[in-house]
Amino acid sequence: MAIEDTARRTQQQRRDTAERALVRAAADLVVESGLPSVTLAEVGRRAGYSRGIVTHHFGSKQALIESLVRASQVGFVPGLGTREPGLDRLLDLLEGYLRAVAGIGSLSRAFLVLWAQSVASTELGPVFRERDTLFRADLAGDVEAGQAAGDVRPDVDPEIVAAIVLAELRGLALQYLVAPDSIDTTAAGAALREHWRGSLVAR
Repeated sequence: MAIEDTARRTQQQRRDTAERALVRAAADLVVESGLPSVTLAEVGRRAGYSRGIVTHHFGSKQALIESLVRASQVGFVPGLGTREPGLDRLLDLLEGYLRAVAGIGSLSRAFLVLWAQSVASTELGPVFRERDTLFRADLAGDVEAGQAAGDVRPDVDPEIVAAIVLAELRGLALQYLVAPDSIDTTAAGAALREHWRGSLVAR
């Protein structure tokens, strides 16, 4: 049984390694040439695998792109996943998100490129609506937890705050992607933190 368990773990490790390589290859292609350049054959070639392996792991280009979008958001701001919801977590997210933007790799760059393209794409629209809905819910949850703790003004609308914060974070990230020298992301994160602290803190 131990040998079988080891074999299964090794097989799963190989599968995980292949999937990470394929997703990263797709991200590189998106950053370099946009979504049209992403074909199963080219992703396989770029990652050092065959087209058949890409199909085996993901089934379709759509599924591959959706995996890329979801993978790019995992752990983007380190440490937040273990934090209790509330005002402090929200403020740390604001600053941490923009600090992370300065060091983003191809996965996160691809996410931003695809997010911008999702406005006019029937392929991308559903997955980005899903991701944005989850992000807004997370942000609103921090505001609601802050209100329950008495740290956040009771008269603010958590969903409105969440929508504005999402727009600010993604908008600043896109600006940085287009022209990195135009934005000091550390200073922008600190300014955003202080702005929302002043706007949300219960007096």
